Amino acid sequence: MTLGNLSRLAATIRREREVLLSRWREQVRQLPSGKHLDTPTLNDHVPALLDELAKALESVSDESIPETLLAGSPPLHGIQRFQDGFDIVEVVAEYNILRGCVHDLAESDGVGLHGTAFHILNRVFDESIGIAVQTFATQQALEVQQRREEYLAFVAHDLRTPLNAIALAGRVLEYAVSKPGGPDAARMIRTLHRNVAQLQALVDKVLKESDHIRSATGVELQRREFDLWPLVESLIQDLHPLAETSSTQLLNEVPDDLGAYADASLLRRVFQNLAANAIRHSPRGEVVIGAREIESGRAIECWVRDNGAGIPREQLERIFEKLATDAERAVGTGLGLDIVKTFVEAHGGNVSVESSQGAGSTFRFTLPGRPDVTGGV
Repeated sequence: MTLGNLSRLAATIRREREVLLSRWREQVRQLPSGKHLDTPTLNDHVPALLDELAKALESVSDESIPETLLAGSPPLHGIQRFQDGFDIVEVVAEYNILRGCVHDLAESDGVGLHGTAFHILNRVFDESIGIAVQTFATQQALEVQQRREEYLAFVAHDLRTPLNAIALAGRVLEYAVSKPGGPDAARMIRTLHRNVAQLQALVDKVLKESDHIRSATGVELQRREFDLWPLVESLIQDLHPLAETSSTQLLNEVPDDLGAYADASLLRRVFQNLAANAIRHSPRGEVVIGAREIESGRAIECWVRDNGAGIPREQLERIFEKLATDAERAVGTGLGLDIVKTFVEAHGGNVSVESSQGAGSTFRFTLPGRPDVTGGV
């Protein structure tokens, strides 16, 4: 191909760029992740890539193409497509679609793509694909690592409550056994056994945490139908040592015939975090765990209510953010409420809070029923 034809192809690409982009967008929107993207988002760096291709054709040399692309937009494009929900196959596909559109444009303009032009075209697109895919994969790996770290932080946080319960039960037991026949000894031993079993289960989750980082939320659900009252009652028994130290009364107001369709282990952790937080902020008070059917039995609403210190108004908007605390730690939440939000939303529900300073707080969350059930949970 002569230098004149290379310059002609470069001029055609610049002149017909909008037509070229339109044809490309039409085909990329056939990809699952490109269907609903608007034109600016879909275009992203592609117009600049066409300019880089035209410039390479005019200069005839491709020696600087990798350096130009590396300093240009393909790396940012890889990150953008990760955020857009593309997978790696789709990222490669959209570049190859553009390659095909350029080829068709050249043919329609009577410029055959062979020799130098063919080499430059492929070099530009192959380098772009490589750089974009590399940054896409790096971003994906960073997110997986972040999810793993968050999950491990969640589990580490959840280990604290049963550990505290075990420590407190141990102290009571030590005191009880010093008095033969002490009435609390048997109950405390049962509490110790339950909390040790819970710790063992959490440790198992840590060892298998990679298997739990699969869904968009990083949580793998194992839903089943079960009665909610026994789950809450068992949790109250395990939290009894913690509540006893602050003279807080724990009440189970879940109807004994109410069922749930959820991951029982994660739901227990939701209640555990809400109840433990309520106990800490309701010394000599009352913490009530309740639930009811809503939406004509197609979902349930659960709540944990206390009559403690309450939450300042300025804290409510960010109460579910990770590590949201006030200066005096009066409403310190650490990771607890972030865990609650993550697990509830993984079920397809939502969580909210109502609170008045000096009058206590009520945390509510919803859980959908079986998708194929129209009445009852």
